[in-house]
Amino acid sequence: VAKAVRAGEVDARTRRQIFDAIGFTFPSRLLSSGQPPPGCPPHTFRALGLTLLACFCTDPQLAAHSQVLNKIPTFNDILVSPCEPDTTSMVDDVYQCLSAVLATSRGPRELVTKGTVPALCQAYVNCNYGSDRALALLSGLLAVAEAKCWQRDAPHLLAVLSKLSEDFLKATDMTKFELCEVLPRFIPLSPPLTEGSQGSQCLQQLYKGLADILGSKVSQSQRDPALKLAACLVQACGAEWIPAGSAGSKFLALLVNLACVEVRLTLEEPDPLEVEGKKELVTACYVLIEMGIQECLREENPLLGEVQKMQLIRIMEEAFGAVIFYLRQVKQEELQDPFIFASVRILGAWMAEETSSLKQDICELLPFLVHYAKKLFEEGSAAASLPQAELLSTKGSGFPQDALRFLLPGFCHLTAEDRPRDILISAGAPALLCEYFLWQWEVLTSEPRPPAPLTSTEMSLQTSCGIFLNLVVTAPDLVRQDKTFSSLMEMLLKSLPPLLPQKDHLVLAANICTLGLMMARILVGSAVLQGTQSAKEFFGAAVHFLSQAHVAQAAPGGEGLAVAVSPAYAGAWAEVGELWFLGMQALAGCVPLFPCLPQAVLQARWLEALSELLTRVAPASLDFELITAFQGVLVELARASELCREVILSHHGTEWANLYGMAALEQCLSVQ
Repeated sequence: VAKAVRAGEVDARTRRQIFDAIGFTFPSRLLSSGQPPPGCPPHTFRALGLTLLACFCTDPQLAAHSQVLNKIPTFNDILVSPCEPDTTSMVDDVYQCLSAVLATSRGPRELVTKGTVPALCQAYVNCNYGSDRALALLSGLLAVAEAKCWQRDAPHLLAVLSKLSEDFLKATDMTKFELCEVLPRFIPLSPPLTEGSQGSQCLQQLYKGLADILGSKVSQSQRDPALKLAACLVQACGAEWIPAGSAGSKFLALLVNLACVEVRLTLEEPDPLEVEGKKELVTACYVLIEMGIQECLREENPLLGEVQKMQLIRIMEEAFGAVIFYLRQVKQEELQDPFIFASVRILGAWMAEETSSLKQDICELLPFLVHYAKKLFEEGSAAASLPQAELLSTKGSGFPQDALRFLLPGFCHLTAEDRPRDILISAGAPALLCEYFLWQWEVLTSEPRPPAPLTSTEMSLQTSCGIFLNLVVTAPDLVRQDKTFSSLMEMLLKSLPPLLPQKDHLVLAANICTLGLMMARILVGSAVLQGTQSAKEFFGAAVHFLSQAHVAQAAPGGEGLAVAVSPAYAGAWAEVGELWFLGMQALAGCVPLFPCLPQAVLQARWLEALSELLTRVAPASLDFELITAFQGVLVELARASELCREVILSHHGTEWANLYGMAALEQCLSVQ
């Protein structure tokens, strides 16, 4: 049987007949038998058992059988044992079994948990017989279970990456280009690469090897894999792998330059088939261009000089011209293509930072961008609200992606300008943004609270608030007439009170508070604001947010007290400060319109606290802007409510109004 199997003369039907006759019991016994027949090599029985298993494994159903899966530790042992000339066939059989197991649905998980990754790594690093097959199997495993492999076996995988990187740097023949194709599979997401000396040594070698290739005269088929490898490194650890200094900055500029040229050559090409074959390469170029944008913005320890930055921005502008040209040709039936998503995403990154260039072209593309983002959002929210069971079945088709998230920063800049804003409004962006905002709020409130880094959800909510603030200021009629803003208002009223006590959401709370107050001025007649409980709670929370921002503390020179931003706000003041001043203005505008507001101020005892603050601190510690903000609110409160006026007067209001030059307040307090 073994001879017939080895000679490869067995078709599927015969193989099944052999299995039905022998079963798993016989090969299992052969593998565990220690004593060979007299005059035979010590591994005779094991070799025979492996041959039978390798034969059975060519049937996918048998390869997934528990009797094969429980032999994985035996397979691993054979891979790491020293290989004699007469045991090579055993190693071949083991690789055949492992390849078959990898191709089954349960296989990859079993291989990872039963220790095949370290065995393959060892076989490759020690250059054991069949080490090229070990590398191919590792590639296959990483393709389907990358995170699990790195989680369990990072040191072993790093050893493989070290060997690959070293070979990559030393190679001076075609091997160098072949390794460019293999390496991306072995580059993990950042931590293992940037934490230890072994990882950083790999990065140095990869950088030097890539600099060799890209700095030489190479053909396109040799350059393309190098660009993909560079993009892979950028995704893993940004620009950290590129050393500072003139060699590093030249290399970075070269990378971005090559990427821009590739994008232009491909996307300005009228032949769709030409574009089709290069989508993977162009997507890698997008990663390099995005790094270029970030490096051009970097002010601390920049890798690029000012002149280099200017040159790169000009070159990137030409590449983005090509991206816009390409997106304008997109047909309705192509919208599902991930490459369109990658193109919109990179354009979003450019629009977020650079709005003055290509403005005309971007304006013409805005209706498409809104339509595209809307289509993806509608599909995404529909898919996400399906019951869990159905969701799993649609997972395979690729979960719809959130394009709007990448377009929001650019839209935020553009809504501040007349022409782009009008185009966005007529394309239906406000309604889409309101729906998106409500959706993201649901996501945020259902997420388990991660204490630190800002989630993309929260960033999207903050940027959306920025867009709405622009619309409130520049297009109040739209806010008044468009029904979607009433539902947004309702949501803002309900969301601020629970958000405010959570210290790590201060910036979002500041956005929602200010936006809510500014919208309330416009939507004063709407039902949600007419004495409802949610309106009362919102105004109470808004007063709390605005009133807690300043405290008295020891003056820098140690002389007396000065006014300062309160510790809870200090860390985020760079982002919150401007919103606080806008919020104070909006509050002053709301006081005469909403009778519950003076009530909320009295309840919070803000007037007493503010009087005490202004009496205790040195007047010189308040700048003109802060005095104006306080006076704006105080005047409106004194005009709208006799009670507020009395509280201010009874707390020496006339004296400190005079002291701080609050003429309008003085006048208001003196009138009977």
